[in-house]
Amino acid sequence: MTEAVLTSRRQVLKMLTSAPMLPLTGALASSTALLAACGGGAALESVSFSSMAAPSLADAAAMATTTVGSVMTTTFSDGTSTDFQLAYEPLFMTGDEVANLNGGSIVAGSYFDIHGKPIVDTTGPSGARQYFSDSPDGTSLLTVEHAKVHGVKGKPVFAVVQFEYTSLAADGATSMYGKLPSPIAVLTLDQDPKTGKLKLVKYHNVDTSSVNGLWITCGASLSPWGTHLSSEEYEPDAFTAASNSQFKAFIENLYGDATASADPAKANPYHYGHMPEVSVNRDGSGTIRKHYCMGRISHELVQMMPDARTALMGDDTTNGGLFVFVADRKNDLSSGSLYVAKVGAGFSIDPTQGAAALSWIKLGSASSKEIKRLAGSTLATDIFDRFVADPADASYTKIGVGGKFEWIKLKTGMEKAAAFLETHRYAAYLGASMGFTKMEGTTVNAADKVAYSALSACRDSMVLNNAKGNFPASGIAIPAALQAGAVMAMNLSGGSRDHTGALIKSDWIPVDTRALLIGEDLGAADSLGNTANPDAIANPDNLKYSETMRTLFIGEDSGMHVNNFLWAYNIDTRTLSRVMSTPAGAESTGLHAVDDINGWTYIMSNFQHPGDGLPSAVASTLDPMINANYKDKFGAAVGYLTANPQQPDLQHRQTGHEVGAHGSERTHKR
Repeated sequence: MTEAVLTSRRQVLKMLTSAPMLPLTGALASSTALLAACGGGAALESVSFSSMAAPSLADAAAMATTTVGSVMTTTFSDGTSTDFQLAYEPLFMTGDEVANLNGGSIVAGSYFDIHGKPIVDTTGPSGARQYFSDSPDGTSLLTVEHAKVHGVKGKPVFAVVQFEYTSLAADGATSMYGKLPSPIAVLTLDQDPKTGKLKLVKYHNVDTSSVNGLWITCGASLSPWGTHLSSEEYEPDAFTAASNSQFKAFIENLYGDATASADPAKANPYHYGHMPEVSVNRDGSGTIRKHYCMGRISHELVQMMPDARTALMGDDTTNGGLFVFVADRKNDLSSGSLYVAKVGAGFSIDPTQGAAALSWIKLGSASSKEIKRLAGSTLATDIFDRFVADPADASYTKIGVGGKFEWIKLKTGMEKAAAFLETHRYAAYLGASMGFTKMEGTTVNAADKVAYSALSACRDSMVLNNAKGNFPASGIAIPAALQAGAVMAMNLSGGSRDHTGALIKSDWIPVDTRALLIGEDLGAADSLGNTANPDAIANPDNLKYSETMRTLFIGEDSGMHVNNFLWAYNIDTRTLSRVMSTPAGAESTGLHAVDDINGWTYIMSNFQHPGDGLPSAVASTLDPMINANYKDKFGAAVGYLTANPQQPDLQHRQTGHEVGAHGSERTHKR
């Protein structure tokens, strides 16, 4: 983000952000539930999605809103199949007044300081108002045993939603990116047991004061034990934080005090860049803690493996790495060991090429408590001596950090502090492959033991001999940039050993990496202003895999597509289908695929900053529409994909049930 001065919100933020995605609700259950729903007579064989066309100016209204034109087809072992016409169902738009869990109302996506006081925007022409986010992101849908919330008539279901940032102040000109503490909310949803539809009943803003507030929350995932695993990306550089205007503004807004940034105890960059975890309570409230022992990196998304101990972590930065954390105990991230990958020969983003082997460097073992203590008493200069120009001293090691070169020397006895507080620098210092750019979403296909990771853009530190941080010796040195990015696949296995020869105690360690899908850069913009092929992925960000549907869902964070898309990629047929289009200029975020909640399947999906950075070819037409739809571009939606007007009901499938002329479900015999 600091590498260039760009001309629009989208251009300024696209390198650093990802947008939340709205949930998709269907009635497709897990394989076990499907057998019950069908009376035990038929098993699910496959799920497929038809591919909708990309919207065009011939239907400008479709470009200016969320559009779904895909049909989901479920096929069963008895020869029948059912089609579901999908639609988009928002739960709320940020800036809406919604019912507060504690009584009264609350502004959805609104900001509060560490004392629980609203953070007020006084820049607008219509007077003061509370700041609210235009960038909902990571979302988890879950249930809590014995939950009971007033106002729920069906079954209580909860969603945890985090808000990455707000783009602009009310004056429409002042950038607020990263200057406000990120809110995170628990939504109590009423699930209709007859239709599977979800309705917002209560909204609870989680108190984050116990973890020093939250810094730029982005992607998220649901842990195997039912908690929301959040993120803090673009960790503030501890060497320069004291003079960083963004970080200073963040601290002053967080504490509601214009002098707070001068207080080292409050303006401590080592409090940020960690992995927050939110637990939902039976009454619809939520509590939070941060794990300091999982590496201080640009956490985009943490994907837990089925062993409930191994975490694969995205690292959304330039000179990023592939990190794995192995917890000491199941269902508990409070202590464990941190590893970083070394990429072997043959790394490529060409899907026709083979895989490159991965080996692992152990950075260290620690508990969250001990690293939190270190964070409170350690300065960056206590850990490394550092130069930003070559000191001509062989005792210093040249590394790449954030697209720039540095020369560092580790101070005696500071290995643990380096591993967990200066993770990027220490990993590079030890010779890890710190050459990835914008490694964002991660997810796992447990049945096949394959993990997937999104490289939103393959450029800069990934490109051979590029001055922005490339080290050919790292094993990551592609011949030319691919701005549209790639999705990588990694085989998972046990028996891996770290660089010391010690066994890594996990059966879910990536052992190689290869390109699965790639985007296609265009030589020149098309008539709409797309600079990447709209019929291929561009800048993949959110990734979520459905075991039941055998489908990899891909959400875009792209300024190369005028409309960002949500894609479904069938792992078995290798079919890529466009499922949804977000409003022009918006990112697709908050993706979460849930195979079974009370017999229903949900795909959550949000979007961020509609109308941002529109190309001149469409701006004059779409701007007025998007302003009308989304609060002059200050609002964005949290929601899910559904079938309209009612959710699919698989219990009727075997009898040939037809919804009727106005329905969305059609069952037929093959």
